[in-house]
Amino acid sequence: MYPRLTSELRIGNMRVRNRIMLAAMGTELCEPDGCCGEPLIAYYEARARGGTGLVMLETTSVSWPAGASMPRMVGISNEAHLPGLQAFTERMHRHGAMAGVQLNHCGKVATEDRVQGRPLLVPSVPHFDKSDMFEALTRAEIASFVGGASQPVYQVMTQQDIDWLVGQFAAAAALAVRAGFDCVEIHAGHGYVLSSFLSPHYNQRDDAYGGSAERRARLLVEVLRAVRATVGPDFPILCRLDANEFRVSDGITPQDAVITARLAVEAGCDAIDVSAYGNPTSGIAFTEAPIPHAPDAFLGFAETIRRAVDVPVIAVGRIEAEAAERGIAAGRFDMVAMGRKLLADPELPNKLAANDPLAIRPCIYCYVCVTQIFLNRHICCAVNPSTGRETQDALIGPAERRKRVVVVGGGPAGLEAARVAALRGHEVTLIEREPVLGGTARIAALAYEPNGRLVRHLEDAVARLPVIVCARTTASADSVAAMQPEAVLVATGARRIAPPIPGRDLKHVLDGEELRGLLLGGNAEAMRKLGLLQRAAVGAAQLAGITRNLDWMRALSRIYMPIGKRVAIIGGGLVGLEVAELLCERGRELTVIEPGRDLGAELALVRRWRVLHTLTEHGARLLRGTSVTAIDANGLDCATKDGSERIAADTVIIALGTQPDTSLADALRARGIAASTIGDCHEIGYIQGAIDSGRAAALAL
Repeated sequence: MYPRLTSELRIGNMRVRNRIMLAAMGTELCEPDGCCGEPLIAYYEARARGGTGLVMLETTSVSWPAGASMPRMVGISNEAHLPGLQAFTERMHRHGAMAGVQLNHCGKVATEDRVQGRPLLVPSVPHFDKSDMFEALTRAEIASFVGGASQPVYQVMTQQDIDWLVGQFAAAAALAVRAGFDCVEIHAGHGYVLSSFLSPHYNQRDDAYGGSAERRARLLVEVLRAVRATVGPDFPILCRLDANEFRVSDGITPQDAVITARLAVEAGCDAIDVSAYGNPTSGIAFTEAPIPHAPDAFLGFAETIRRAVDVPVIAVGRIEAEAAERGIAAGRFDMVAMGRKLLADPELPNKLAANDPLAIRPCIYCYVCVTQIFLNRHICCAVNPSTGRETQDALIGPAERRKRVVVVGGGPAGLEAARVAALRGHEVTLIEREPVLGGTARIAALAYEPNGRLVRHLEDAVARLPVIVCARTTASADSVAAMQPEAVLVATGARRIAPPIPGRDLKHVLDGEELRGLLLGGNAEAMRKLGLLQRAAVGAAQLAGITRNLDWMRALSRIYMPIGKRVAIIGGGLVGLEVAELLCERGRELTVIEPGRDLGAELALVRRWRVLHTLTEHGARLLRGTSVTAIDANGLDCATKDGSERIAADTVIIALGTQPDTSLADALRARGIAASTIGDCHEIGYIQGAIDSGRAAALAL
């Protein structure tokens, strides 16, 4: 099914077992002195063990600690770094993976230079637009946001600086050879120092290093030639290039990238890794490049470069395995770099080789991983709790004693708990009151399609195991006790207690659970709020099985939803914004009313940037510091810092008042039954908290 993607590739004299490369992503897992320690090596080893062909060590400073963009950035600049780098390559080779290292100096975005008072190396003094990135930060995030409040000091590079930098790259490459790496990658993208020279926007020099595309590429060419002279004729050198700079006037274009790629190959480069970059002052730009939200975002760029050079081309940018297979087969590119996907499932290459793609835990592109780096925290993954804590997280091994385990609730927490408990050999029964599994993640999947992939994966994973699933079954303390369980994991979710707003009981006022019931069925109280024809339409969809299929419902909801044209959402947290995202895309006129200062605080920062931008672009009103004082048939009365405001609305959705629901667990404990709460009925943590707590509870059995 994936014969091209899983086939061998030769880059220079390096033979890679398949066409999958782990894209270099910062992790903040190295030691404070820039050395590779066990936490970092174990993280990469999991990906090598999972079958990745080429494991690329994250962006690594050739002049550490200078030129670093993170407090814990790997260094490759002195003898002290060598033992850890050698340990890294040995562990990758142990599992049959090739080991590469990405060599870099971060230039104008060398945040640690800025924090420590060192000048930032630049081709010319950059001019930035006013940033919109801080507007979305919560109070808690502002203090730790990368860059702090210090003002940058720029150092326009002299010839002496240039010669020094070229020497640093060459010395780092020599250290890489001694450490046992199979290749090096020169990072000439993503706003770092080499890409700053390549960009006509940031490079305003009038000497031999500025002007035409060829002159702007001179520094990169000098680096490549120096590295080639250092490592010899046979050692593979890769180069990462930006094929485009989004939202940057006079930025790098694909035509520039073709010229640069050809010059790089002439200078000794054995493969081109094609990426892109965006305006560093724009939150939405970051989700266009370098970490795109759109699928297959840079494939056209890779194909353009592939037609221009005769060395392998590596594509990147949210590429699914199917698209990678088609692209390689068509000759559009030769290899694919995956980052987020291999965080979500390190075993992805092995599962593709086994022709079992349904077993792959999908990335939901929630940006939790990259948000961590913005906030100076080590990498993690919302759907894979083991990511970033490979040395701590217990492997899913057999339990000491087989137990009768009952899991109540079939949302992400319950599904993950049932899966892990069954893998450990326990006798597992899963009880779900709805006719289908997925819980509140199903309504979230209507707004955000990748959530549906996770639900389907968890359903499939449970179906492969000897788990007894009891759907359409309401669990009570009596019914669970009658099953004589030795352990109960309660994942019944949160309860929603609407704030005491006058008018909250009107028919056009819904809470999150009622909205889910209207769209997916299973809530009699919500159905009573509909008119006769609306009830008939929803009932027919349920009888036809349409409400069970998220893809069908996503399509149908664009045609018909039992929701008015003007919608007011009370609450601007994760639930409120995801509902807003759903309704905005379906043509509703939206007002989101948040009593506090922060919008979407539970969303990962990078995804929050995108959601807030998208809602604003669609004309939604986002009101902060605004409280609803009353609801009537035609709208809401609100209190703001400037007085009062009247908001017209046909439908009001209350997305406040979510609290953990421990009632069933408490009743079971009162009977002497060992019961643990997981997911939102333990602590409101949404998908990330649900998966994490579900796995932890099952491992503790």
